[in-house]
Amino acid sequence: MSNFELSIALFLQFAIILAACRLVGFLVRPLGQPQVVAEMITGVLLGPSLFGLVAPGLQAQLFPSESLPIIYSIAQMGLVLYMFLIGLEFDLELIRKRLKSAVFVSWAGIVTPFTLGALLAWGLMDRFPLFAPGVKVWEAALFLGSAMSITAFPMLARIISERGLSGTALGTLALAAGALDDAAAWCLLAVVLASFTGKMSIALLALFGGASYGLFMFTVGRKLLAKLFAWLLALPSREPLVLPAALTLLMLAAWFTDRLGIYAVFGAFILGAAMPRGLLQKRLESQIGPLTTVYLLPMFFINSGLSTKFSLIASPVMLGIAALLLVAAIAGKGIACGLAARFAGESSKDALAIGALMNSRGLMELILLNIGYERGMITQTLFTILVIMAVVTTIMAVPLFNRVYRPGDAAPA
Repeated sequence: MSNFELSIALFLQFAIILAACRLVGFLVRPLGQPQVVAEMITGVLLGPSLFGLVAPGLQAQLFPSESLPIIYSIAQMGLVLYMFLIGLEFDLELIRKRLKSAVFVSWAGIVTPFTLGALLAWGLMDRFPLFAPGVKVWEAALFLGSAMSITAFPMLARIISERGLSGTALGTLALAAGALDDAAAWCLLAVVLASFTGKMSIALLALFGGASYGLFMFTVGRKLLAKLFAWLLALPSREPLVLPAALTLLMLAAWFTDRLGIYAVFGAFILGAAMPRGLLQKRLESQIGPLTTVYLLPMFFINSGLSTKFSLIASPVMLGIAALLLVAAIAGKGIACGLAARFAGESSKDALAIGALMNSRGLMELILLNIGYERGMITQTLFTILVIMAVVTTIMAVPLFNRVYRPGDAAPA
């Protein structure tokens, strides 16, 4: 396929993807599901699990193998931009306000699912085709434990915002716990990815380099960013440089953390969190947000869906493993976080709501799975199983939350 033919195919692909995402979004909206859930479902529907099963020839024609690297690259760009936006919305004061309860809930949401995931990896990896050859037992345990521990922080933040819970006791605790939870899970993943190379120097570079980057950005970097953008916004003649400057810094941050051996989304999120707030924040969100969420981010879900094959888990044994992992994920995350919140002194209603929110995996889970799959750690079978787990736990979040939490229930932080 020539470059010209490929470009024509991509235009049609993107039109189908965007239209399908909006159609599924329209269908799931009456069920209380956000657009991100629709995009997760659409990714699976357009892949080999449904579209490829019903019309394999047409699916292969619409999504030729030559186009997949381009979809992947666009998906990565969308992820980086989206995580930068999430960083812009993140408020470090949330953690300080509810630190004690947040630490308690986040640790329950890490230790319990991580332990269950590690034990399952240890028990299953030599018996079933879940991990790639050469993956050590402890690497498999760390990866599956991390996958079980992750929380859909962007979705959690969106639910809190849409329900008007920002600044309330529940909203503050949920966001703080989710942030601490995901930070720990990503650190564990960084260790696994670094160790998978077989070089301890790379592992140390990833850990200490990532920590140093974060420390720099939240201290010196934050001050430098404030001075730079204050200077750019001071005169109308320099204002057009604000967006190019922000995007240039974003690409450098993503490149730098990728080179460290962790992942580009780390650099994007930390840069966003370190950026000045106020006018600049609102300006960047309005300029970057619509194109990212409507056009670029859906490509990530499609990229994940094209790697998901339900036929790989059609046997009773593999379906049983999928059910086992799903039950362990829900028990280890949702139930554990709810109980931890209750023991930390939260009301029964707040504890149930926090458990429902923390159990959602969403986009963050798919990012983690794609990293493991691309780096050759997990097989397509385990990838498919964990995608199902991510979709199911994400679909559960909003209905469960709405069932236990009503408007007007929230108390001030």
